[in-house]
Amino acid sequence: MRVSGVQPTVYIVSDAIGETAEFVARAAASQFDESHVTYRKYAGVKDTQTIERIVLRAKEEGAFIAFTFVIRPLRDALLADAAEHEVAVVDIMGPMLNAFERLLGQVPIGRPGVVHQLDADYYRRVEAVEFAVKYDDGRDPRGLSRADVILIGVSRTSKTPLSMYLAHKQLRVANVPLVPEVTPPPFLFEAGGRGKVIGLTIRPENLHVIRKQRLQALGLVSQANYASDERILEELAYAADVMKRIGCPVIDVTDRAVEETASVIQNYLPIEEDHWI
Repeated sequence: MRVSGVQPTVYIVSDAIGETAEFVARAAASQFDESHVTYRKYAGVKDTQTIERIVLRAKEEGAFIAFTFVIRPLRDALLADAAEHEVAVVDIMGPMLNAFERLLGQVPIGRPGVVHQLDADYYRRVEAVEFAVKYDDGRDPRGLSRADVILIGVSRTSKTPLSMYLAHKQLRVANVPLVPEVTPPPFLFEAGGRGKVIGLTIRPENLHVIRKQRLQALGLVSQANYASDERILEELAYAADVMKRIGCPVIDVTDRAVEETASVIQNYLPIEEDHWI
């Protein structure tokens, strides 16, 4: 039960790095107004004394514990301590381990971190995310030649969210904003013929609303040129001309979820199907 006046808190506890528990917790929280939720991670937990301290702290804060333990004695200890102190817990890995144990007729090996030790895809995903961050918003055109896909479009066409989503699909993604006052990198016109460039567009009225909301969130004047109809039409026309010259596919992101747009992008890219996960 949440303690009155205390920040809502979720404890992420794992005998490995805690990535799975954190991902599941945040995915669930995204279905609520989670802007004021605090996450505390305790990774690499190896003893019952640490577990007891974590449970007591969680009780003091009125937090619940989301955990992934593959070492059964630790899992049992956490469940027992949590029950004793009436702390809510979510065992993310346990039910899945039990199901596989019944299905395969085998006992789990109980070694933390195996998935990351053996899964080369994990490291490719990490590399791709780092690449997307480094080459976001046209920061360094030198990375364009190393990208698997280059996203182009005016501001607020979901270039950055798409870059991060595709990075988790192990794709190295760079994105470049198209602004009338800035000459596009010459490499875009070379890469367009290789199927590496994807243009993003959006309906003017939707872009107006998005930009106006962005300005308000930043505390800026809502009548700023950035959100004016004239400026938006000018930018969209300029971007359409650049995309036409490049010869790249153009996707209308209006009212599309990031996942849906990413699926459309997948169909355009000249990559092997098993590159996607």
